Amino acid sequence: MTKLTLGLVQQRYAGSTADTVAATVRYVRTAASRGANLVCLQELHTSAYFCQTEDTTQFDLAETIPGPHTQALGALARELNIVIVSSLFERRAAGLFHNTAVVLERDGAIAGRYRKMHIPDDPGFYEKFYFAPGDLGFTPIDTSVGRLGVLICWDQWYPEAARLMALAGAEILLYPTAIGWDPRDDGNERTRQREAWISIQRGHAIANGLTVAAVNRVGHEPDPSEQTAGIEFWGSSFVAGPQGEILTQAAEDDDAVIVVEVSRERTEDVRRIWPFFRDRRTDAYGDITRRWRDG
Repeated sequence: MTKLTLGLVQQRYAGSTADTVAATVRYVRTAASRGANLVCLQELHTSAYFCQTEDTTQFDLAETIPGPHTQALGALARELNIVIVSSLFERRAAGLFHNTAVVLERDGAIAGRYRKMHIPDDPGFYEKFYFAPGDLGFTPIDTSVGRLGVLICWDQWYPEAARLMALAGAEILLYPTAIGWDPRDDGNERTRQREAWISIQRGHAIANGLTVAAVNRVGHEPDPSEQTAGIEFWGSSFVAGPQGEILTQAAEDDDAVIVVEVSRERTEDVRRIWPFFRDRRTDAYGDITRRWRDG
């Protein structure tokens, strides 16, 4: 396929897993009806963003892979003849959990999975309490619509992750995401944060000559502990082309299904005029694997 039609589903938590998943299914159907043959869902899309607090009861949300949601989404992918990228709370074993993206092929089978590598631990984002770091590396997933470089949320700030996916042959980078403001942030701080988030991912697109898609959740989710003002997820899901050009973008404050056609030929064309891979000084990059270089 020289072209693919990509759909992103941006949505708010609907108050329960059942209602949220039902909305997700409707939105996936909408994307497919508009021609999408690849649909990407947001981070941890079946539930509220439960990492605002450290609460052992939240481990009950986790499920095995394969499990109920991969089976349901696999059936949906098979019915609609599309590839779906899902993001789930994976129960690997007692006491061992991951933040995991799963790719469902057109026939409903699991094409592959990616476990989030960079795990944040910040106020409102206590993910280290819940998730072990990924152990599958930065390995693209081969599908009928191409080789997908799937990364997750905090991974999107790291150029190393994008580069390693690109070096492994990823044809597009996909970032299921859950990121937002502290509602107490003023307008200037909100603008800085959102623009930084967009800019870093446009930079990954440019540096690697790839299409990059980020799909974020939207809406306010309160802090269950009532110790903070919760999180205002800023939506703004977008797709950027290989020169960082914005191809489509959703609003900051509402559910959205965005669909756009992207071209693999653009990667070939852009890499011919901006040959970053040709000119990399791989002999001089040894220190990149160090935590810090003193002196």
